[in-house]
Amino acid sequence: MKQIHDRRGFLKKSALAALAGIAGVEIVFAGNMPRHYTPLLLEDPLAGKSPEMIILSDKPWNVETPPHLLDDAITPVEKMFIRNNGLAPEASINAATWTLTINGESVNKPKTYKITDLKKRFKTYTYQLVLECGGNGRSGFQPQTSGNQWDQGAISCAEWTGVRLKDILADVGLKDDAVYIGYYGKDSHLSRDPSKVAISRGVPIKKALEDETLVAWAVNGKDIPLIHGFPLRLVIGGWPASVSGKWLHTLAVRNKEHDGAKMDGHSYRVPVVHLEPGEKLAETPENFRIIESMPVRSLITYPKTGALLDSGKKLILRGHAWAGDLEVKEMHTSIDFGATWQACKLEAPKNRLAWQHWSAEVEFPTKGYYEVWAKATDSKGIMQPMLIPSWNPGGYLNNACHRIAVKVV
Repeated sequence: MKQIHDRRGFLKKSALAALAGIAGVEIVFAGNMPRHYTPLLLEDPLAGKSPEMIILSDKPWNVETPPHLLDDAITPVEKMFIRNNGLAPEASINAATWTLTINGESVNKPKTYKITDLKKRFKTYTYQLVLECGGNGRSGFQPQTSGNQWDQGAISCAEWTGVRLKDILADVGLKDDAVYIGYYGKDSHLSRDPSKVAISRGVPIKKALEDETLVAWAVNGKDIPLIHGFPLRLVIGGWPASVSGKWLHTLAVRNKEHDGAKMDGHSYRVPVVHLEPGEKLAETPENFRIIESMPVRSLITYPKTGALLDSGKKLILRGHAWAGDLEVKEMHTSIDFGATWQACKLEAPKNRLAWQHWSAEVEFPTKGYYEVWAKATDSKGIMQPMLIPSWNPGGYLNNACHRIAVKVV
């Protein structure tokens, strides 16, 4: 397949020395390799991924996880969705020399740290954190909006390990006028124009200073894979995953709302007024608000849609639910298109900003076709809508009930 096996790019000579070690075998005909050729082994972002992953685009890489692959309590790396706005770094990366600089208008004095500095100077933390693309569910909007047509699987909840951003910022020292942070990564703009930035987003200082906001170097106990941001990534749970910058090398503490790439227009923003489907709205700051805490949502991860069930048997259901900065307080399922709802068993999150596991058993009154709907309610009493919520030009925040088809025979 072209998407997987026909990747080309540039590679610094120093990387070739490490190639044999990575492959674990001798590189046959290595002497014939063109000077600026990138071996497929080093640049295949799907290496180790489940073969059921769905490729939405390859420039940049955007890859979705089908819901039934998300059944694990902690999302394995091989089942984590990929969302990129630019191109991953093409040169070899040496984690030992990688640095993180904290600067901006609102720091007392800029400081630069190596990863070894971060590990030695600050306490290490591990949190399980929900990362969800703001466009998860975009394919459900009609008329279709621009952007990758995600179905339900642009979501993961892995364990991230690193240091708290709040501890680094305390070491640097903040001025009283600090209101926002913005990140900068080593990814390239799709045009490869070095003067252009692919994405540079951020969050208000209050979110940046939460205990769970990490500068991470590991996921699920191992180095972060290149496609997910190796060697250093900002990880901010509960908000759109676009604020969790990959290949992190600089964090700016701002005295104003961050104005980096993908912070303007309707990028990761929704209208402040109701729009009819397809209606246009001037992309001015007063017409759109930045997406912050993600809405309440749930998934059915077992069984896979299209399940067959023998008549008279109960169907075991399970899945996950999450609610941005909040917790999920109730979980229900329906087999009659929302006319009645059955309460589910709902577990507490492993830590704040992690998803919550739920399970249920349902019985069907007779043979035939059914749809099982899942609906979560957050700690403020807000429920998932049964149908697709208000249309918006970015195709964001579609948190309608997830549903699967079941045939009782």
